[in-house]
Amino acid sequence: MFKSTLPIAAAISVALTSMVLPTKALAANEAKTNQFWWPDQLSLSPLRQRGAESNPYGEQYNYAKEFASVDLTQLKKDIQTTLTDSKTWWPADWGHYGPLMIRMAWHNAGVYRVHDGRGGLSGGQQRFDPLNSWPDNVNLDKARRLLWPVKQKYGRKISWADLMALSGNVALESMGFKTFGFAGGRTDDWEPDLVYWGPETVMLSDERRDKKGKLKGPLAAVEMGLIYVNPEGPHGKPDPLLAANDIRMSFGRMAMNDEEIVALIAGGHTLGKAHGAKKPNGCVGAEPAAAEIEAQGLGWKNKCDTGVGADTISSGLEGAWTVTPTQWSSNYLDNLMNFNWVLTK
Repeated sequence: MFKSTLPIAAAISVALTSMVLPTKALAANEAKTNQFWWPDQLSLSPLRQRGAESNPYGEQYNYAKEFASVDLTQLKKDIQTTLTDSKTWWPADWGHYGPLMIRMAWHNAGVYRVHDGRGGLSGGQQRFDPLNSWPDNVNLDKARRLLWPVKQKYGRKISWADLMALSGNVALESMGFKTFGFAGGRTDDWEPDLVYWGPETVMLSDERRDKKGKLKGPLAAVEMGLIYVNPEGPHGKPDPLLAANDIRMSFGRMAMNDEEIVALIAGGHTLGKAHGAKKPNGCVGAEPAAAEIEAQGLGWKNKCDTGVGADTISSGLEGAWTVTPTQWSSNYLDNLMNFNWVLTK
């Protein structure tokens, strides 16, 4: 155990600095701090400043060595057990958390962008604000909490970044999909990364396009707080052709070609369901970053009916994507291509 000390004068300075509200306007392409989005949140970043003290395992910690000692077969069995161990505080759909874990893993990877290499699975940044509180990540806090016993068992031998990725793999395999395998080695970050996610000052708004509708700068997602595109269509307009353009542009900035895009979208929606038992307004509480301390790191508490299970609210849509929501199939793509679809409310 290593120790570090902070002079009293420096500590006082840090405390005062953390309470000073920003007075200048944000410059173009300037990353917004968590305090911008949640002004009541105390900034602890001056206490760390990317020093070794940020890593609770110490300066001599070697993750590659630790990971090499893991019994990967047993670890996957433990994750598999978690997937089918439904909890009353967050019941699994059809008794299987697999689709939830796949969504969590993809939303970890899906913030990656090729222009500057920011985002992605490495670091496990979904544990921190702002990503853990983005509207697109609603209720993924429960997925990470479900994995907590597995993380406790393996400790420093498995990073959160690897555990979240592996959970997605195990979930797919448990429902009949054959993966290429798993490559570990992602180290964890221990504090939020300061990243430019866009110019907007309001979540789910879009001010990031040029006059031709193309995304500016390094950005890949089309709105603040989304992982990729608006599922309702560009600016909420359900136009298939405009949506296709947005999908190709956004996913292309994540290094995906057309075939990979189709595989991801069709494959990802083969499993699981959307949760929209009711409209969120009046039911769903604050995201984790804005929730009260007694929420213990969780957010989006639903006060309507039971608030969980069949009453879960994660989006405005409700229902399974296919007739086999916990079994790999081509049903989603079959339905998409073999039926004529009519826009309805």
